[in-house]
Amino acid sequence: MTRYPRDFHGYGPTPPDAQWPGGARIAVQFVLNYEEGGENCLLHGDAASEAFLSEIVGAAPWPGQRHWNMESIYDYGARAGFWRLHRLFTGADIPVTVYGVATALARSPQQVEAMTQADWEIASHGLKWIDYKDHTAEVESADMDEAIRLHREVVGTAPRGWYTGRSSVNTVALAAETGAFDYISDTYDDDLPYWMQVAGRDQLIIPYTLDCNDMRFATPQGFNSGDQFYAYLRDTFDALYAEGSAGQAKMMSVGLHCRLIGRPGRIQALKRFVDYIKGFEGVWTPRRIDIADHWRVTHPPQPRLRLDQMDRASFVAKFGGVFEHSAWIAERAYDLELGPAHNSVAGIHNALARMFRSATRAERLGVLTAHPDLAGKLAAAKRLTAESTQEQASAGLDALTDAERTRFETLNSQYVAKHGFPFIIAVKDHDKDGILRQFETRIANATEDEFTTACAQVERIARLRLEDML
Repeated sequence: MTRYPRDFHGYGPTPPDAQWPGGARIAVQFVLNYEEGGENCLLHGDAASEAFLSEIVGAAPWPGQRHWNMESIYDYGARAGFWRLHRLFTGADIPVTVYGVATALARSPQQVEAMTQADWEIASHGLKWIDYKDHTAEVESADMDEAIRLHREVVGTAPRGWYTGRSSVNTVALAAETGAFDYISDTYDDDLPYWMQVAGRDQLIIPYTLDCNDMRFATPQGFNSGDQFYAYLRDTFDALYAEGSAGQAKMMSVGLHCRLIGRPGRIQALKRFVDYIKGFEGVWTPRRIDIADHWRVTHPPQPRLRLDQMDRASFVAKFGGVFEHSAWIAERAYDLELGPAHNSVAGIHNALARMFRSATRAERLGVLTAHPDLAGKLAAAKRLTAESTQEQASAGLDALTDAERTRFETLNSQYVAKHGFPFIIAVKDHDKDGILRQFETRIANATEDEFTTACAQVERIARLRLEDML
């Protein structure tokens, strides 16, 4: 048995309508990452200087040395960039969510006071602005606990949201295990919040962004000018606004950094975008905690059948009859690399159909011959499976005239005599007359062609049965 943890299904082809307050067509959410004073630095007890997200693109860490230029660039974010952004958002009456690194917040009391006075949400951005990919789960968990403690001490309240950013594969689970957060944002996998089963609880995930993010001013092939940043934000907004107008309201996250967008040559692009979205009706500009509160009430977690987490006996008991009298297909499917994407009709049907398609011809023929004749002796004796009984009844095959019954019996005999297996058709797709027409036409087919057609119909019947079940 192999179980695959990544979820490629999500909401699938029919995402829910977010139902934003006031019937808003889009939620545009601004995040201000406050990292200045929490980055790698010998003064902070780190082994080397910072090398990430600065004007020095491609910088390398300096082991055992302070990097004066790097420190000065980060200092700009706290000294000047923050206040420029504070004036912009308070002037526009748009509240933001701050991802605050706890140690950075502790070194910036005046900025924290300004955040709280503006009623900005201060979510936790971890203890330090460092990379956790090589940390053990125990060390990362300890830093998480200390981040919560220090955040409460500095801000006065505990953080309700979490985003590490430079995360490990353990981050989301560790944050969920604390039970402290109304939402976690260490994913980039959707345009809507969603519930994740993690650490034995339903955890709300509010995905973040790396594309609508000023970090691309500090990365190769990123934004070279404010015009590029503005154009990308505008196009993203336009696409999501159009979807919201069509009844599928989404969320747009905009990621910002004091030392990057806070520069005079870039802030005007952000201001143009703020002015742009103010020209539209139905635009909600909440904090992330406001989104979390709305989602919890409007879209609470729903119980879900996790097919990928069922034990073998339960799995086979539930799906063993999907292919007529052929439980071996479910037994083999259980050993596939199943994951969250299989927790749907399409997903489980694909897993079962793969095992049918990869079976030997003799095994597939066994599945075909396991199917009963249409309106045949087994039906008359009421010895069909419950699924077959219901399917044949849906096309009226349980209420035939004597003449119709005789016609079906004759066709059954002729078909089996020629092809060696029963005539198989997904009766739910047809009415009685259509089935008879198909019967009469397909008898004349070559047996190999008819074998292929019958196998396709077996898969179609399985699909219909799964739709009824799930």
